Amino acid sequence: MVSDEELKKAQTVEARAKSISHNVRCTECGSQSIEDSQADIAILLRKLIRDEIRAGKSDKDIYKKLEEDYGETVLYAPRFDWQTAGLWLAPFAVMGAAAGVGAYQRHRQKSNVHLMVLNLVRDIPLTPMEKKTMVDLLTPPPPPRKKWWWW
Repeated sequence: MVSDEELKKAQTVEARAKSISHNVRCTECGSQSIEDSQADIAILLRKLIRDEIRAGKSDKDIYKKLEEDYGETVLYAPRFDWQTAGLWLAPFAVMGAAAGVGAYQRHRQKSNVHLMVLNLVRDIPLTPMEKKTMVDLLTPPPPPRKKWWWW
């Protein structure tokens, strides 16, 4: 008969093994984790993980061993270093570039109207009140405020 302590230890090993297995890519399938795959290599890797847990290794040590044996691509979450910095930082660079282009277009749209008005009235003698009225008439109204889908 199995004692409660042994049962609890077995459940802990199984939970840790499943957690690790969900984060490891099957080297044969490529698109599945070793927990979901039925390939021979996935079955062997699941057994290896359980053996390593029973041997007292930490999750970090197990991930490190798998990465050393099968390469960095075996892990679903690549680590951040100089080689992968482009992958991690690319979304922020794209968002920054998009925000910069949007700000530039908004600035250009506002400043073009004023330049056009100044060019029109450059050689025409107008009073300051007439110039202000002309600028007010030629300046387009602000665009309606967009409602974002997450607000």
